[in-house]
This record gives sequence, structure tokens and C-alpha cells, in this order.
Amino acid sequence: MLSTQKAKPAAFKAHPDIERAVLAPETPLSVDLSQLTLQPILNKPDSLLWNAFIERHHYLGHRLLSGAQLRYFVRAAGQIVALLSFGASAWKTRPRDEFIGWTKEQRQRNLHLVVNNARFLILPWIQCRNLASRVLALMARRLPEDWHARYRYRPVLIETFVQKPRFAGTCYKAANWHYVGDTKGRGKLDVLHLKSQPIKSIWVYPLAKDFRRQLCNG
Repeated sequence: MLSTQKAKPAAFKAHPDIERAVLAPETPLSVDLSQLTLQPILNKPDSLLWNAFIERHHYLGHRLLSGAQLRYFVRAAGQIVALLSFGASAWKTRPRDEFIGWTKEQRQRNLHLVVNNARFLILPWIQCRNLASRVLALMARRLPEDWHARYRYRPVLIETFVQKPRFAGTCYKAANWHYVGDTKGRGKLDVLHLKSQPIKSIWVYPLAKDFRRQLCNG
């Protein structure tokens, strides 16, 4: 779910100072992987800045997340180099559900233990081999504790959807995520089976060794 810059729709407006802050620098920037840190978004100024970065530089733009969620800046020596967000998982998707092996009732009861990596943006002027997979590895270690601190439970599986053929999911594969199949190109409201949405590959990452036992509990 990495991005390319896109035109900003007129409906999204940010403060002029924030607009200037998210502009691309004149020259590419390199990154020292040993200096990576994760910063949760915890206040309104950071939230507005995160939103503006995503709206300007992610091909899907900014959309409000509903329900439980966490957002992060990824920094190197204080410089923002990447952004991520996590929120509610898909209600149902056959490849993921078959990978887990749960029943409809188990899914309804335990779906909150699966979180969705809704946005992942490496800023387009950042130059660093293996940055994306390193960020994903750091996040996999950090996310359960941060989620527990905010919501008092730990997720056991992360999912993400990677639009084809725009992206191949290479960074997820490098970070040991599991490819479980593709979507059918249908949106949530596609009752007529028109398949008007882009096909996406589905990737998952277990956060606990016994994730299947926990997800199939009861």
C-alpha cells in the first residue's frame, strides 16, 4: 500500500502551514535504518499533519477511520520518513477466513482481534533500500502493546489489501507476511455483482503463535 503522489481533491483543506510542511523537498533524502523510531499520533497537531501527508502523497488519499484505530509517524533522526494507520478489519473475505479456519460465529465473536493496515506510505522523496520491510517488522513488535494500552486487548493478526497491478506486495513478502489470495473486485455495497472495484491481493501477519486458537475460540 505504498503510494504515488496524486491530485488533492478540493474537499480536503489543511492549514497553509501544514500544506507547506508536507511539500516534497528539492532533493531526495537518505535514511539510516538504525535510527528508525515509531511515534503514535496522540494529539491534534500531529493528527492534522498525518492527515495532510496522506492526502497529498498517498494514492488513496485520506479517509476517516471508524472504531478502534492507531496511526503512526515513522521517523529517522527526527525526520518523518513514513506513515501508517491501523483500524477495523474487513467484515469477511474468503481467503483470509479460510486461512484462519474459523466459523461464521467465531468470526463474529473474535473479529476485533484482527486489525487492518489501512495505510502505509513511504514518503516519495525518501531513498533507502529495505525501509518498508524494516518498518513493517518494527511495527509488528510494537503494535500489540500500543493497542493493548489504548483498548485493553491485544490483536493477534494483521491484514492488508494491496491493489493490483499497481503494487506487488513485495515489502510485505520481505517482512514475512503471508499472501492468502485476492479479492473479487466487489465493494461492500455491490449487491449486483458488478465487480467495479480494483482487485487486491490479501496479506496477513500473525502477531501471536496461537492466533488460530484465539480466533477460533469458543
